[in-house]
Amino acid sequence: MVNRLVFAFILIPVLWALVPGVTAAGTLSVEPDRERLYQGEVLTLTVKGSTEIEINLGNMIEFDGSSLPTPDIEKVEDDFEILERKQRYSIQTINNQTKARVTWTYQLAPRRSGQLTIPALQFRDATSMPITIEMIDGRPPEQTGSARDSFIELSTDTDRVYVQEQLVLSVKLFFKGNLIRGELSEPSHPDAIIESLGRQIQYTRFRDGERYRVVERRYGVFPQQPGELRLPPIRFEGQARDPSGRLKVLRGSKQLFTVPVKDVPASFTGKTWLPAKELTLSESGLPGDADISTGQNLSRSLELVAAGLPAEALPPFTYELPDGIRAYPESPERKTVPTQQGLTGRLTQTAALVPVTAGELTLPAIRIPWWDTTTDSEKVAVIPARKFQVQAMPGQPASTGSPAKNADQPAPTTPPSAPEENALQSESTGPWFWQTVALVLLAAWLITGFGLWYSRRQHTGVRTPAQKPGNTEKALFSTLCESAMAGAPETPDHLIRWVQQLEPQRSILSLEDAYRALGNDLVDRRIRELQARIYSPQAGAAESWQGKPLVDALTRCRERLKSEPGARNPLPPLYPDELSAR
Repeated sequence: MVNRLVFAFILIPVLWALVPGVTAAGTLSVEPDRERLYQGEVLTLTVKGSTEIEINLGNMIEFDGSSLPTPDIEKVEDDFEILERKQRYSIQTINNQTKARVTWTYQLAPRRSGQLTIPALQFRDATSMPITIEMIDGRPPEQTGSARDSFIELSTDTDRVYVQEQLVLSVKLFFKGNLIRGELSEPSHPDAIIESLGRQIQYTRFRDGERYRVVERRYGVFPQQPGELRLPPIRFEGQARDPSGRLKVLRGSKQLFTVPVKDVPASFTGKTWLPAKELTLSESGLPGDADISTGQNLSRSLELVAAGLPAEALPPFTYELPDGIRAYPESPERKTVPTQQGLTGRLTQTAALVPVTAGELTLPAIRIPWWDTTTDSEKVAVIPARKFQVQAMPGQPASTGSPAKNADQPAPTTPPSAPEENALQSESTGPWFWQTVALVLLAAWLITGFGLWYSRRQHTGVRTPAQKPGNTEKALFSTLCESAMAGAPETPDHLIRWVQQLEPQRSILSLEDAYRALGNDLVDRRIRELQARIYSPQAGAAESWQGKPLVDALTRCRERLKSEPGARNPLPPLYPDELSAR
């Protein structure tokens, strides 16, 4: 009896060992590679679990490890960032029971310093124990005094600027190892316009005896308000592998010093504030010879180039032309070229000039005041006045008045008529004669009028080049209204082109010429407000622009000008009547 009891106590543990997993469907263990981390280090967390699975002949070939359950690792994201996930598994069958043993490896980056917690993880019906990790803000003792893995350097080309002057900001990221991923923030400020100065460049540099890879970006910063400019910190966050292949987290931030922003000097005499390192004004196309002739087609190109300003900040050319010349300007061209040294704005305006009156002709000088930020003084870009002697075209009379009579030549005399001849003339010019003449003239007038009407009717469907859909006054006005409603930067250029088409008899070269032709102060004021909103963020966002008052003012100007007799003539003659006289 005793032997039987002893045998039963021995048999029960053996049978229990031969049937594993009957009482538990899964197991789970969590193992960190360390419990103390320093700045830049990554925690490797190994999670092992096992679970029963069902595999038969039907699903054995199509079995995929992705169908296995996973622990709820997302719980750690409060204190850690999951950088990398890996999974491997094995399948084992014992006593007709199939088990999958799965190992997950996670690379975790601490989000902050202090005591961090890996909470209890759940896998099927198994639960792990919480684990505490200490994050120390610093470097390990054995690495004290050694070089950093990454850092940021900020620099500018000057320590103070004027309002709307360009400040060149250089952002340099230094790092070691092979960078896997990285995010470098962009500078921003509500009271500044910031433009990228081309693509980033990469090179290597030595700091503290260590070799670093460097990524450099440059920006043009244009403060729009006087006072102090304080940019938010530039931040970097990335991942890299050291020479041993170990993953590291790279984090860093740097804030630029406060930059004083000075207001426009009271001594500046120009209408448009232009702070630039260099500004040049040039012209081309005009003949070098001072002798020209009436009707000669001249081409004049004006170019304004400013180093340190975008093209949109350059003012349009405004200058007066004498009455003896006509101008046919083209649309201005603006171009901004970014370089590592800053932005360079270029404004080009070309116009065809036709002298129409003989005599001395003077093109007035063009003066553009600007502020030299290098010497901190005002300068003036000047195109000197040009004088021409306009000769009359061959065969053109010197005067359009009636020719003077020759005093030496006697005036012709009519001999007195005899009484009989007077009587015959009186008889021949009786009432019936004048009635006949009147009827003939009336018939000729009717025939001529009918011919003109028929000719116009035949050519109604023919469209001249000046009446192409994109060049008609109606199409240009529609484009102008759409641009004005949207508050687009191209609105001033559309206004100039429309006024040129609407008032071809005038010389419209700039916005000032267009304002004078329209004679409406509201249009002038609203266009200037639009320009202020475009180039100054403080003036308001483009979404708050109300374009309806400007469109209404333009509509009233159009109705008034089209009702004037001069507006009915679509295009003025290229050569006036006095040039065509022979």
